[in-house]
Amino acid sequence: MAEGTVSMAEVETAFQKFAVHGDTKATGKEMNGKNFAKICKDCHIIDGKNVTTTDVDIVFSKVKAKSARVITFEQFNQALTELASKRFKGKGKDEAVQQVYGLIAGKDPANAGVTKVAKAAAVDRLTDSSKYTGSHKERFDDSGKGKGKAGREDIPDTSGYVSAYKGSGSYQEPKKEC
Repeated sequence: MAEGTVSMAEVETAFQKFAVHGDTKATGKEMNGKNFAKICKDCHIIDGKNVTTTDVDIVFSKVKAKSARVITFEQFNQALTELASKRFKGKGKDEAVQQVYGLIAGKDPANAGVTKVAKAAAVDRLTDSSKYTGSHKERFDDSGKGKGKAGREDIPDTSGYVSAYKGSGSYQEPKKEC
């Protein structure tokens, strides 16, 4: 990007979005170290050669107040100025800072890998009722459709037959002795 094309409002908006990312109590005015590292990673300030995660942590510790755990937007700008000279070596200080601002402007926190869609092949394999064994097999008919309540519980036999009953005179009540 050419010098002067990135407005500070765009950078500040990105700062606020990253500052509140993952923290329900955050106001967007201050950013913690974890979110500072995230903005550097998501906006490709960290390139693995000139700027590493260690560099980002060191710069964060350098610009924050001694006892503080967060940085303000002004401190954020100081940190970016330090990182810009490392990230874009051989360029002027102002040009390097503008290029870093260009990387950040208009970006949102990425949620890559947070929620993955289940793979269809695995789900199909797990829900294929023809592969079920044991008592689970009894819950589905041949087409794979569930039997509902009939497949889940034993239905009592109400035909009137009582097993192991010795009827028709072969069973005698014991005589009572007086």
